[in-house]
Amino acid sequence: MKVLITGKGGQLAWELEKLAPQGIQLLSCSVEELDITNADQVNQTITQFQPDVVINAAAYTAVDKAESDTETAYAVNDLGSEYIATACKKVSAKLIHVSTDFVFDGTKTTPYQTDDPVNPINVYGASKLAGDRKVNTILGEQATIIRTAWVYSVNGNNFVKTMLRLMAEKEQLGIVYDQVGTPTWAKGLAEMIWSLVDKSGKVQDERNKENIEPLSEVPLNLSSSATLLHWTDAGVCSWYDFAVAIQELAIEKGMLDKAIPVRPIPASAYPTPATRPSFSVIDKSTAEQASGVETKHWRKQLSTMMDELAESER
Repeated sequence: MKVLITGKGGQLAWELEKLAPQGIQLLSCSVEELDITNADQVNQTITQFQPDVVINAAAYTAVDKAESDTETAYAVNDLGSEYIATACKKVSAKLIHVSTDFVFDGTKTTPYQTDDPVNPINVYGASKLAGDRKVNTILGEQATIIRTAWVYSVNGNNFVKTMLRLMAEKEQLGIVYDQVGTPTWAKGLAEMIWSLVDKSGKVQDERNKENIEPLSEVPLNLSSSATLLHWTDAGVCSWYDFAVAIQELAIEKGMLDKAIPVRPIPASAYPTPATRPSFSVIDKSTAEQASGVETKHWRKQLSTMMDELAESER
């Protein structure tokens, strides 16, 4: 099976490359190698490689910067998704497209289901939703859209590594307590995606044996629609809870010499250009069913990631 990954160098693409199963012919492309805002380049790369599956892990994710850099955010998240979907359609490749919890407005108090109404409240969320809709319109059941949130990894810049740095430098920190969601270790997300790819190949093989038209890898929605899945780690926390856990685990693992006070503050005390949902917990049950992978609690995932990080820094 041939798989093309966009967004090489990013947190998810890095983990996907590390976990790529044997037998996969993999082409992972950085923005320098494949600019998804260039329709001709996207078409040429996908047409030449002829992938069975494309995993679109490329995105404009600078949430605050997107408020003033709207054109670029839409070029990457909306038009880039359109160009990839169009090229996938041309070569009959399946697309696994990574999206975000920020398509929701955060007004719910129970986990968001895949069919809940969307209502993004910032440019980043709106641009991602626009791209999701293009993917759905162009590819229908040939695509799987995965919404995720609060992604971190050993690789790249993220909240975990920022907290570790600040906790080593500062005397105290104030962290927002009234934005609630769930962290996602990119490695866990990558494992789930590879399970989807594996199931896709097995379904394809079985259908080919029977001489029947191919099916979508996870035919959970109407045949005319893309499969929509949610994935984060299990559990719920605020950014404050997340930061406290990071410090506790860092002390336990010898990654920090001492603890500093971490104060809970309201989001209003830390204004940002982009408004963020106050609640963005998403229900993962459909993704667990589709992939056969069970979510693990965010604190357990965080601890394992920090072990990897400590090992990499030795």
